[in-house]
Amino acid sequence: MEQLLERFHQYLFSVQKREWFERGILAVAILGFFIHLLIIYLGKWGILSVSETATLLTNPIAAAYTPFSFILIYEVYLLVYYLPRSITTYISKQYEIISLIIVRRLFKDLAALEITTDWFEIKGDLQFTYDIIASLLLFYLLYLFKRQGKKRLELAEGDASAQRNLNFFIHLKKGISVLLVPVLAAIATYTLFLWTVGTLAPETGLSESFKDINNIFFDDFFSILIIVDVILLLCSFFLTHDFHKVFRNSGFIISTILIRLSFSVDELVSVVLIVSSVAFGLLILLIYNQYEKAQQKGQI
Repeated sequence: MEQLLERFHQYLFSVQKREWFERGILAVAILGFFIHLLIIYLGKWGILSVSETATLLTNPIAAAYTPFSFILIYEVYLLVYYLPRSITTYISKQYEIISLIIVRRLFKDLAALEITTDWFEIKGDLQFTYDIIASLLLFYLLYLFKRQGKKRLELAEGDASAQRNLNFFIHLKKGISVLLVPVLAAIATYTLFLWTVGTLAPETGLSESFKDINNIFFDDFFSILIIVDVILLLCSFFLTHDFHKVFRNSGFIISTILIRLSFSVDELVSVVLIVSSVAFGLLILLIYNQYEKAQQKGQI
C-alpha cells in the first residue's frame, strides 16, 4: 500500500511534473491574457456586445485578471505539492494564495476606479484603498512568517518510535495530497461550468450563486483546507503530545477559518479578516519559536 501511494505521489508531484505544470500554466496564462485583451477591444470596436457594467470586459487593465487567475491555480498546485513537507511551508502557501487573490482583485478595482474628489464616498475607490493597503501588509507579514518558519522537527538520535511516527505522518500527508488533486480538479471544473453557463445564459440564474467573481472556487478550496488542517491536527498526536506544538497547529486552523470567513463578507470586514488571519498565524509561530527556544535551554 505504501509503495502504491509513493508511486502515485511521485507521479503527481515529481520535480519534472511540477516544471511541466509550471510551463503549461505560464503558456495558458499568456494566452488567456491576450484573449482577454482581444475580447475587450472587440467590444470597444462594436464587434462584440459587452455590457458597460462588466468592468472585466471593458477596461484593458482588467486583462491582467486572467493571467493572475492561472497563476493562482499554480499556487494551489504548489500548496498540495508542499503539503507533505513542514506545516509552516504548507501554511505559508495558504497565505501566499490569499495574498495573490487580493493582488488579483486590485486589477479589477483599477478597472473600475473613478478619480474624483469624492474618493472616500465611492464604493469601488474605497475597495481599491482597502485592497492596496492590505496587499502591502500581507506581503510584509508573509515575509516575517517565512523567516520564522525555518525550524524543522528534530528527533533524538536513535529514537525509533518517534521516527516511525514521523514516517507515518509523512505518508498520511502524501495520501491527503494525492486525494486532493482529483477533489480540487472536480470542484474547479464544476465551478467553472456553473459560472460559464450562468454568464452565457443569465436566464438560468446560475450566476447568482456566485456572490463575487473573486471568490469563485476559493471559498470551497479554503473549506476543504479547514478539513485537511483538522485531520493533520488529530493525526499529529501520533507524532507529539507537546502542548506548544498542538497549540500552534490549532492556531493555524483558526487562521484558515478566518480566511474562509472573509469570503462571506464584503469590503472592509473581508480585508480585516484576511490581514488578521495572517497576523494571527505569525504571532502563533513567533510564540511557538520562543517556546521551543526556552524548552531547549531548559527554561520550561
